[in-house]
Amino acid sequence: MLLTFQKYQGTGNDFVMIDQRTHKYIDHNDQKQIAFLCDRRFGIGADGLILLEPSEIYDFKMVYFNADGRQSTMCGNGGRCIVHFAWSLGVCGEETSFEAIDGMHKGKILGKDSVSIQMSDVQHITIKPDQTYVLNTGSPHYVKLLDHLPDNIKTSGAEIRYSEDYKQEGINVNFVKTNKNNIEVATYERGVEDETLSCGTGVTAAAIATYLNKQDNNNLVNIQTKGGQLSVSFEQDGDTFKNIWLTGPATKVFDGEIDI
Repeated sequence: MLLTFQKYQGTGNDFVMIDQRTHKYIDHNDQKQIAFLCDRRFGIGADGLILLEPSEIYDFKMVYFNADGRQSTMCGNGGRCIVHFAWSLGVCGEETSFEAIDGMHKGKILGKDSVSIQMSDVQHITIKPDQTYVLNTGSPHYVKLLDHLPDNIKTSGAEIRYSEDYKQEGINVNFVKTNKNNIEVATYERGVEDETLSCGTGVTAAAIATYLNKQDNNNLVNIQTKGGQLSVSFEQDGDTFKNIWLTGPATKVFDGEIDI
């Protein structure tokens, strides 16, 4: 069968996008096939695969898989990309509401390749010694604030991801360097099991952790990743962070077909 897809990237976090509104091309349980599509040598190549499916309540449903073929938790950059994908297909207007594994999200097309999505509220933040935070922004994240980013993100991230506390369920690991007007974030992603150029839920976690560490009133954080610039805005209501918006570029790279 010839499968039509689009390739998207959001600050270097890249995804295979498939429209499954009228026909089910990809079985959610076919881990081998999904991993093949994401394979950079034998398949298309991507950090993840995203299916656009119908929703009974909202404009559409987002189903996200990591590069290892397993269905995963929320992906922020992927969420921004699927909003652009759905908009380009005429599924929604410039403002939309869509369904993901962690609930409803809102999305906005801000320009030709700029998209903002509202993330889930964040609660239950664990503050550990040495400027370390553990929180869930739709996916679980470990955030470490440092003076300098590690030389090898894959090695340093894997040490934490496969440590005794996290090896069973896995966790995404973010290393954060604070600059004068922004922060730099490097992320090791579970499921990819490597450093990615950017992670939307990761920079959201990093922005909140930096805010808590600095204890200032700046609730708009600019983030530099290796794949580009993102921004995160939010409101704090007691122990809850709400009205969280992740904003940045979401770009179609190419259309393609592959025999599966």
